[in-house]
Amino acid sequence: MNLVCESQFINDYLIVTEEIDYDHHLIAELTSKLVASSQDQVDFIKKSYEFVRDEIDHSWDIQSSRITCSASETLIHGEGICYAKANLFCAILRRAGIPTGFCYQRLTIGDTPDTGYCIHALNGVYVQNFEKWIRLDPRGNKPGIHAEFSLDEEKLAFPIREDYDEADYLTIYKSPNAKTVGALKSNTDCINMYLHGLPDHL
Repeated sequence: MNLVCESQFINDYLIVTEEIDYDHHLIAELTSKLVASSQDQVDFIKKSYEFVRDEIDHSWDIQSSRITCSASETLIHGEGICYAKANLFCAILRRAGIPTGFCYQRLTIGDTPDTGYCIHALNGVYVQNFEKWIRLDPRGNKPGIHAEFSLDEEKLAFPIREDYDEADYLTIYKSPNAKTVGALKSNTDCINMYLHGLPDHL
C-alpha cells in the first residue's frame, strides 16, 4: 500500500479550519483527557480512534435525520456520518500536534452496484515513532463491519471489491474534499442525503 501525501509540508496536516475546529473548547478538553489517559503517542492515537469509532454514533446506523459537519458539531451531538466523524478524529489528533489528513474510497451504497455509489471518508495519520502514515477508519463498527486500530496491516471498515467497480484512493489529502463538505452543508435530512445526496466520485 503506497500512500501518497497531497502536500509535502507536514504542517499542512496540522492546520485548524472551519471543519477541523480544534480551537473549540470542547475539542481541547476532550484531547486533554485522552492525552492524560494515554501511555504514549501511539496509545493516544488508538484511544482517540476508538473514542470516535465507538462513542460517536454513525447517523445512518441510528437512522437519525440530523446532519453534522464540523468536528465540534459532531462531538456536541454525538453523531455524524463518516465525513463528520473523520473531521472529529482529525481535529483531536491535530490538537495534539499529530499530522492527520483525509483518505477516500468509492463504495457501493448498498451491497450491490445497482444501489449506486458513494464516496467514503477515513483518515491518514502520521505516526512519528514509526515515521510512517497509516490509514484508520473511525466510521463505527456494527455486524458485518469490523475496523480496528493497527500499525502493521490495515483493518478498515470496507474491503474494496474491484469487480464491483469500487476504488481505493491512496492520496492523503490535507483538507476534507469539497464535495463531501458540500453534501453536508447543502442537505437538511441525513437519511435522504445518505441515499440520494452523497458524491459518487472525487
